[in-house]
Amino acid sequence: MSSATVAAKLEVCAFGIHSCEIAQRAGAARVELCDNPTDGGTTPSYGCIRQARELLSIDLYPIIRPRSMNYWYDEQEWAMILHDVRMCKELGCDGISVGISLQDGRVDVERMKRLVELSYPMGVTSNRVIDAAPDVFEALEDLIAAGCERVLTSGQASSAPEGAAVLAQLVAQAADRIIVMPGAGVRASNISALRAATGATEFHSSARLQAPNLVSSTNERVLDAGTYWVADEAELRAMVQALQ
Repeated sequence: MSSATVAAKLEVCAFGIHSCEIAQRAGAARVELCDNPTDGGTTPSYGCIRQARELLSIDLYPIIRPRSMNYWYDEQEWAMILHDVRMCKELGCDGISVGISLQDGRVDVERMKRLVELSYPMGVTSNRVIDAAPDVFEALEDLIAAGCERVLTSGQASSAPEGAAVLAQLVAQAADRIIVMPGAGVRASNISALRAATGATEFHSSARLQAPNLVSSTNERVLDAGTYWVADEAELRAMVQALQ
């Protein structure tokens, strides 16, 4: 059966509770719940995960990532990861998104296996640890061996459209043993072409835009106010429609 005849799904990377609401309204199949978009996504708070679980009827996969920069974690960070996985399980999440590497960048198969075992019956998506690995095809086999159900990847490129050729190779190599989910730079304008080029049936996008500040009084001298990002509902709806 070709990918064009298989029902395709959109996962939304949601940076906050409002994006969760938008993703569900737009018809997404799953939310990857994250904090800190400027750091590429880190573990959201207990309160955020709990509120999202109460809100959503679609699948909820919080990211478990204690910090940015890389996917190698010391013993203190590993302990944090285990605590956060247990928290997600207790809150009734459908799965988690997580990736662990060795110091040389290869997938830490043993720790990933441990997380898959600890997470059960939750599912485990491997986040973009594969995109930092020295050999992307070896990394895919390692994630399959670890028991992950899905891997998020740009094909080691800056965006999924740029990595389409490698993504197609990964989909073929996976041979239904794991779901290869293209992400990074996925938009309504390119998702149909990306599907055709790769054979993938699940896609990942944040489709984020800057939210307006609803507070009338601000102080420009306060430099840590930051930016709040929310999902673009029209863009998400267009992607869902394109996948149908």
